[in-house]
Amino acid sequence: MNIAITNGLLLMPPAFRAGLAAWSRSTGAPGTPTWAQAQNAALVPADQDFGACLEIVKQQTTTSIRFMGETPMIPGVYLRVSARVKVVAGALASVRIAGWTGDAQRAEVTGLTTTGRTIALQNYGEVVEVSAIVGVGSRAGVDMSWGVRPVYGHFGLDLVGANGGAFRIESVRIEDITAAFVPSLLDWVDVRDFGAVGDGVTNDRSAFLAADQASRGGSVLVPEGNFFISGDLSISSRIRFRGRITTPAATRVAFLQSFDFPTYADAFGDETLGMQKALQALLGFTDHISLDLRGRRVDLDGPLMMSELAPNITGFSNRRVIQNGSIQAKPGPNWDTGRWSSVATYNPANPDVLTNVANVAAIEVGSRVVGNGVGREVYVNARNIAERTLTLSQPLFGGPATRTYTFERYRYLIDFSGMSQMDRLNFASIDFGCESIASGVMLCAKGEMIQFTDCYFTRPRDRGITSIGRGCQDLLVDNCQFLSNDMSVPAQQRTTIAINVNANDTKIRNNRFVRFAHFMVACGGGHIISGNHWFQGDGSGEGLRFAGLVLTQPNVQTTVNGNYIDNASIEWTNEHSAYPAFTGTEFSFGGLTLTGNTFLCSNTVPWFSWIVVKPYGPNHFIHGLNVVGNVFKALYGSITRIDRVDSSIADLDYNNMRNLQFEANTFNGIQTYVANPLMIQHTQNTAAATWTIPVIEGLPFQGWTKSVQSVVNETALTTSSGARQDVAPVVNVQVGASRRQISLSYGTALRGRVCLYVRMDRPQ
Repeated sequence: MNIAITNGLLLMPPAFRAGLAAWSRSTGAPGTPTWAQAQNAALVPADQDFGACLEIVKQQTTTSIRFMGETPMIPGVYLRVSARVKVVAGALASVRIAGWTGDAQRAEVTGLTTTGRTIALQNYGEVVEVSAIVGVGSRAGVDMSWGVRPVYGHFGLDLVGANGGAFRIESVRIEDITAAFVPSLLDWVDVRDFGAVGDGVTNDRSAFLAADQASRGGSVLVPEGNFFISGDLSISSRIRFRGRITTPAATRVAFLQSFDFPTYADAFGDETLGMQKALQALLGFTDHISLDLRGRRVDLDGPLMMSELAPNITGFSNRRVIQNGSIQAKPGPNWDTGRWSSVATYNPANPDVLTNVANVAAIEVGSRVVGNGVGREVYVNARNIAERTLTLSQPLFGGPATRTYTFERYRYLIDFSGMSQMDRLNFASIDFGCESIASGVMLCAKGEMIQFTDCYFTRPRDRGITSIGRGCQDLLVDNCQFLSNDMSVPAQQRTTIAINVNANDTKIRNNRFVRFAHFMVACGGGHIISGNHWFQGDGSGEGLRFAGLVLTQPNVQTTVNGNYIDNASIEWTNEHSAYPAFTGTEFSFGGLTLTGNTFLCSNTVPWFSWIVVKPYGPNHFIHGLNVVGNVFKALYGSITRIDRVDSSIADLDYNNMRNLQFEANTFNGIQTYVANPLMIQHTQNTAAATWTIPVIEGLPFQGWTKSVQSVVNETALTTSSGARQDVAPVVNVQVGASRRQISLSYGTALRGRVCLYVRMDRPQ
């Protein structure tokens, strides 16, 4: 009967058969007259309904019966006072529960409701139960709300109305019913109180909605059990889980006041499923823009495939944020790489499509294409099984042919490949714990303004951030760290790539990339790459070094500024071109600015260079390259030069070079100083009419001597007899078999020393 707070307190008054001296005829206070001395009251030893009971002949308009014991009034406790009464003869009357309030000084507290509902006694012999609830709080169902001033009460009943009737009263009961009010006292409601079954089969959605509405700003409790929910559910109240819920895959569940990963993990009893349903809600409702992991680690046993979580959403363009936690891959077969080989036909006239693909249904969207004539980081972003075609992220440079291609499908922690478009999604302060098990994030085929801020990508198995189309437009990567899966292997054996992009205007700023095969493979233009540190060395002596940044569009309009480029080159290619030969209808290599960078190498082969241009077809040239204000430094062994052309497929057209600026750079440990214009000093010790300057090595990319800006005499020009001659030479450029020499023709044999500023380009 008693709850813990009243446990040990004797609330129930004694029965009337124990004697009437404990029952007052007025307030119940000590000294008031009792029913033991009353002439109109007697004990009936054996009533057919009540057994032993009290019989009273009513002589006053209000006849009171009060227990003289002091019943304590305790905050938070609610008492039920009840009695059973019947009329046996005479005039009929009414009955009610009543009480008297006393404070700590034993004085009456006035101004309070001290009676319950009045019930008329209408038939002789009919047993009527009368009751009332009394407590400190004013809540629904409480008849006498007394507040905190009274500390005790004298309880009983009143007979009111006509006099002359005889009444029998069984007893007066006082019971603790606080348990009936506990949910409202604790400001929560239990879904079971609204019809939830929790058997894992019955649809409890309506019960959850009813509990949410009844909470009125409080909380909803989901107790132990498995509660099945079918149909989208939105809970506006705070909610907490001791049990769990299950739903069909398509059912979205939104906890609007508790929208965070820990709540979803508790709700679904599984971290992977909880994260899936939280992401599903993030894309399915507009009431919230941010999913907070609250510093928790999410353990995934398989990729989060966004198209499966939100099958009805093909595109999403509202800002959303996933933040503040760790997403960790757990070992298992769901991360295994898919691999297929298939014969397909490529036609440059349809540059983004493979046709007649054998076994096309087996090849997954998001697969990387490997084979002859395929550039780096080419992916499948769509397929048509009926027409046996695959749509590619980039054209192939290998020309028309039917070839066998290999398709590799990596597994990513978060995979958007099945969605057609995703815009304005931000990842902030997320640790992508790939741990050599999974790759990081695969973007969808289209989209813009995806941002990664203050994130960590730890040991991605194959890739960090992958673009399979133009979902990387305006990609922002800021203040992140990428740690390779290839830390311990030599540079030439590395396979992991941190980022690839296909679209324009990416901003890669203030990041750190450690020992990848390439930190970034970038097609498109308009990129800003600034303030980053990428280093790709290894512990081998005189080790090979490869490209950190690979630019695959000839005319890039890209700025590389203020980076620390350590044991890695910048490689500039046109490998993503269906027609890699220059035809005159397109831009060739141009639009690249390298300023304020620190270039470092150590323990590497002497033919390593930091700036490498690799044409994938003939007749290309450079028409816009600024290399200004950089520092180049080689440690533990010098290198020959900072730049070179990789002519393994095709060489550049040196006759068409224009608008190259190499100046104000610092060189340490580099054998050849490279500049354009390049200052040359030549001393002619033997008088000659024509001075031929030796082969000039210091022009960018060992270019031809296209022009001479100036010739300044540093000594007097004299004949063999010592006679001074003031004469200007005729300058001849592109002299010699290499076309990297200059001759000065004076018309008479002279000797002396001159200073020349030579260029390997012309404005036009």
